[in-house]
Amino acid sequence: MARRERAFAHELAYGTTRLRGRLDHLIAPHAHRGLDRVDPHVLELIRLGAYQAFYLDAVPPYAAVSESVKQARVLAGGRASGFVNAVLRRVAEAGDGPGRFPAVDADPVGHLSTWGSHPRWLVERWLGRWSVDEVSKLVEANNTRPDVYVVPLDGSPVEALERLRDGGIAAEAVGGGSRCLRLAAAASVSLALATLGAAIVQDPAANFVALFADVPTGTMVADLCCSPGGKVLALPAPRPRAFAADRSESRIHVMRENARRVGRPVSCVVADAVHPPIREAGAVLLDVPCSGTGTLARHPDARWRLTRDAVEEMAELQGRMLAAAADVVQPGGLLVYSTCTLEPEENGEQVAAFLARRKDYALEPTDAVPRALRNADGCLEMTPQQQGFDGSFAARLRRVA
Repeated sequence: MARRERAFAHELAYGTTRLRGRLDHLIAPHAHRGLDRVDPHVLELIRLGAYQAFYLDAVPPYAAVSESVKQARVLAGGRASGFVNAVLRRVAEAGDGPGRFPAVDADPVGHLSTWGSHPRWLVERWLGRWSVDEVSKLVEANNTRPDVYVVPLDGSPVEALERLRDGGIAAEAVGGGSRCLRLAAAASVSLALATLGAAIVQDPAANFVALFADVPTGTMVADLCCSPGGKVLALPAPRPRAFAADRSESRIHVMRENARRVGRPVSCVVADAVHPPIREAGAVLLDVPCSGTGTLARHPDARWRLTRDAVEEMAELQGRMLAAAADVVQPGGLLVYSTCTLEPEENGEQVAAFLARRKDYALEPTDAVPRALRNADGCLEMTPQQQGFDGSFAARLRRVA
């Protein structure tokens, strides 16, 4: 498949998934049997057609309808193709103007779940914590195509930027203390990595977690949830020894390959963080599995897979991982807990519950990241609507000697 065709397929798949809630709201009045009774494959074809008709300028509406009908005939036969044709034509004629959606002032939940294309329960959860304006900004950020960033591990970001430009690769420095370089939309990621050599792909939110960890260079580090290894690799070098574990064998393979490619010595093993495969370490990184609500722009399908119970389930697992990791840290050592979620139960409340159980630990703030990125407790806290990157949270926990 040619690069142009891959880019089109990527935009079509990600865009349709990102705006699924909006598209379903536009389609529903014209699918009189109800969306829940439409064959899922046929419904997906209608969504793809509607997305092309409304949001891809390169595809005329008639072509979007025609191609969708053709695909439906191949997939499900003549009856399905007729249904797709009728629904898409009515959807295209009705349009997607503001009048088709609930007004944000009169019905903020309705507006943000349809036009904003987010699950209703998630919008309600966020509105319980933030203003309508703040949640609107968050939803808008999640519906924006995310940029791609690379982090040079050797030399300065300025030197790396010059090397990229010498190689004909357009990029710009993020700044603000981050080592990240934002690649231009048309830039090749693989070519950028090859040009820089020791470099990784990493969003500034994740890079700030590595900076916030503020681990002294002589400390032995164990990353117990390493996939895909970006945070432990982004720690300052040289480092005498690093250890990485993850329960996924395929992810450990990626971790090994990334460490080899950038020339960082890291011992890797397949293991569950609930049962750490190491006795002790001077510093432990625990980037736990989470609901991931800070990365919905990068993973648009995640918003539709999340359930109301996901946050509670994740928090229970995180608590067990924290308890296990805490016993690995040497007296006087450091435990860095991090997530890519926006939910308090997985972030500040999780840390508070841990500190209530473990009197041998205390929060230890650091000035390694800008003050604007730290909350009142000294923890790292970033949100897509405030910083424009992924969301992230991290806490530095010092074990009392």
